[in-house]
Amino acid sequence: MSVESTGSGPGLLVIVATVIGLGVVAQILADRFQVPSVLFLIVSGIVVGPVGIGLLNPASFGGALSAIVGLSVAIIVFEGAFHLKLSKLREAPSAQIKLVTIGAAVSLVGTAVTVRYALGTEWDLAFLIGALLVATGPTVITPILSVVAVRDRVEAALETEGIVNDVTAAILAVVMFEVVVLTEGAAFEFNEFLSEFITKLGTGLFVGMLVAGAVWYVLRHVDLSRGNAPQNARLLVLVGALVAYAGADFFAKEAGIAAVATAGMLLGNADLPYEEKIEEFKGDITLVVLSFVFIILAALLHPADLFSLGLGGVAVVVVVALIVRPLGVMLSTTGDRFDWGERLFMSFVGPRGIIPASVATLFAFQLQNRGLNQAATTLVGTVFLVIVVTVVLEGGFARHIAEYLNVIPMRVIIVGGGKVGRALAERLEDRGENVVIVENDETIIETARDAGFTVHRGDGTDTEVLRAAGADNARIVVAATGDDDANLLVAQLADSKFDVDTIIARANNPDNVDAFEDLGVRTISSSMATAWAIDNVIERPALSNWMTELGRAGDVQEIEVTSENHIGKTIEELDDELPSGCLIALVGRDGDTQVPNENFTLQKGDHITFLGRKDAVREAIDLCHPPA
Repeated sequence: MSVESTGSGPGLLVIVATVIGLGVVAQILADRFQVPSVLFLIVSGIVVGPVGIGLLNPASFGGALSAIVGLSVAIIVFEGAFHLKLSKLREAPSAQIKLVTIGAAVSLVGTAVTVRYALGTEWDLAFLIGALLVATGPTVITPILSVVAVRDRVEAALETEGIVNDVTAAILAVVMFEVVVLTEGAAFEFNEFLSEFITKLGTGLFVGMLVAGAVWYVLRHVDLSRGNAPQNARLLVLVGALVAYAGADFFAKEAGIAAVATAGMLLGNADLPYEEKIEEFKGDITLVVLSFVFIILAALLHPADLFSLGLGGVAVVVVVALIVRPLGVMLSTTGDRFDWGERLFMSFVGPRGIIPASVATLFAFQLQNRGLNQAATTLVGTVFLVIVVTVVLEGGFARHIAEYLNVIPMRVIIVGGGKVGRALAERLEDRGENVVIVENDETIIETARDAGFTVHRGDGTDTEVLRAAGADNARIVVAATGDDDANLLVAQLADSKFDVDTIIARANNPDNVDAFEDLGVRTISSSMATAWAIDNVIERPALSNWMTELGRAGDVQEIEVTSENHIGKTIEELDDELPSGCLIALVGRDGDTQVPNENFTLQKGDHITFLGRKDAVREAIDLCHPPA
């Protein structure tokens, strides 16, 4: 990696306009094809850089390039820290906490050890690279999850990991950068390192808190002009990020990242006025600086930087993606609600992106300024190689991985998180359904989340709330509140606004059942359901007890026959293929349901009801209705 002049080229104005233009185009293409924008940004930088057509020459920025990249990184880190909400962390399941602690530690150590022995680097540089590659980041994870509709618990875990580890990686990298600088050409002195680190971290924390406090005070207590208040608030927060970075760096070199991370976390959790407007503005600014960092990074790289890594570079990518990442995920999700397919999906979808590339670029400039050119080349080359391979392969094949592992279920939305809603959610989740509860009562939300359920906060009678909860991808919507008017409205919205296969409403008042059904809503009367349950206990006690335990030992499931291998077979022939412990109870065809005899021949579209042990019923379902 080098920023030395490579000859004359376009003026600085043309270069800046080119970078911004390419960044916008890359973002449009990323939205169009639903892949991380980093891929298009890197390709753009290579194409227009010195290695490509030579339109973009980073040398034109001269000595200012390092400062510009530094300020860009400050905005990127601030943006990530601003989204790190403590309330979300408190609500996070144990697996999410373990992903950002145990998982991050496994990634740091595993990557460092791999780099040390695969590339023969010193331990300090190996741990610097390991620290940077801890981060996945929402800018590369979110585009993947917008295409691959995994269960909410998987999505929440990956997004939380990305947001938290963005900040973690940046701070870890600052620590390791200090070690690299202090040990180059001299014996490592722990006391010197500790003194330097405490000074820089302390400076960063102090400046970050000071700036965050000043911004908060102005936004809360100063009249920013009623007409332009949102605009002034946005600009004040942006200036605060830049001042925090520059101020900390002025007093202690490399303290700026800790400062902007501190300021971002504090302001992001301070309940600021105009917060939505601030987030929108910051998002737009971040896209511009992301474009600059990634395109400049790609333009600075030469193929020789990557080829010089040789087979060692390939080994690093393979071990990081296929061994270190899965190990961290498996250790972090042990004993949680994730099934094996979900754990494997999370293991093989962890692309690196924004923070590793931007901070690596910044540190590479600083290493070059200290004459550590080989360290700078190894740092950027390794980080760049891991980013490209993981984004291209894991981002590009994420849907195929999810389909192969069968982790893209349709959603079941239950509006109402009371006792009825939670009991139903527990039974459905135990059968493998992707259940989302919609509730707006804070006490009920907390109770449901403590029980491990995915809860979307909001009023289920609002179309946008249902859409945000995933109604566009819902197979079943159940209106289970204690308010019949609300249940009827939910059912009507699900029918008129969303293409939902099954809509069911709870009728608390039996007098409302006829009115519900006259409107075409499938209705369950609370009083009648209780009467049926009591009758079952009296007349069919054994069956009633077994049915009550459904999802624990036994199961009853109705599926459509879609397997071409079983269409045209008789019940007797199918029965011979079913696992032990599973029976065919009913077969439905054209609205007529019957207990079939052994000569009944299956046709496409028939519905079979299986009854038996849970594992046997699951196997029978996969046999007759295999995953798409």
